[in-house]
Amino acid sequence: MQAPHIPVLLDEVIAAIKPAPGMTIVDATFGAGGYTAALLDAGASVHAFDRDPDAIAAGQVMLARYEGRLALHPARFSQMQAELAAIGVTQVDAVVMDIGVSSMQLDQGDRGFAFMHDGPLDMRMSQSGESAADFLNTAEESAIADVLYRYGEERQSRRVARAIVAARPLATTGELARVVRRALGHKPHDKKDPATRTFQAVRIHVNDELGELEAGLAAAEALLAPGGVLAVVSFHSLEDRIVKHFLRAASGAGRAVSRHLPGEVAGPPPVFAHVSKGIRPSEAEIDRNPRARSSTLRHAIRTGAPARSLAA
Repeated sequence: MQAPHIPVLLDEVIAAIKPAPGMTIVDATFGAGGYTAALLDAGASVHAFDRDPDAIAAGQVMLARYEGRLALHPARFSQMQAELAAIGVTQVDAVVMDIGVSSMQLDQGDRGFAFMHDGPLDMRMSQSGESAADFLNTAEESAIADVLYRYGEERQSRRVARAIVAARPLATTGELARVVRRALGHKPHDKKDPATRTFQAVRIHVNDELGELEAGLAAAEALLAPGGVLAVVSFHSLEDRIVKHFLRAASGAGRAVSRHLPGEVAGPPPVFAHVSKGIRPSEAEIDRNPRARSSTLRHAIRTGAPARSLAA
């Protein structure tokens, strides 16, 4: 039996956004609809995005329940600005993003995201395009090693890539996990399975997750009305670093103007203010939902300055 999906840092996200009747909010990562349901229950209207057709199909049951206040968009969240502009929505009051793979995707063995269930080596969130098997069975060894090092922070990426190429063709998650474990050495008492880093790296590559995150943050910046809230939950350091650096640059933090250089031109006005520090889950939440352990929430408030993409 699959564990129920529990939205991570839900209370903290709701406290940051303060949803209320009359507000229009984007849930950029609909998943099982946990954030969306909480926002709708508070009276807001929600435009929910997900590139996974299974998530959109499962969400159809929510449409009638909320009497026209929910719209489901089968699209990547990087496309949110264009998708909403096409229906006349040019500004929203909040955007929430829950980055990375969803619990439902991890729990479905036939989606190929995890090695806990042996299934086809797929990992595609959109269920289209290049699969994990396509990449691992055709890419150059050096390209595989680069992906493992960059997205999985795998220090022995060359050894793992060499083992993958030697074992080709690979068809299932179980086969890939066994290859990685043999290459790195795996003892049953190890706290972390050595295949974890490889699976993360390949999944991020196949779905262009970090590029999608960067584009999604820019789209949110352009969509948010003055006073609107951006709330982003990330699950590993690569994601959190992108969010942290985005908000740092967008708020003008760290931009020094020397008083010793007369005539120096000040930078553009900040587009975000009141940037939070990273908010982590409580021990009580981690006890209820172990998958929350690595999560971090960062949020900020949109100023009235033009979006940098428009001001450029």
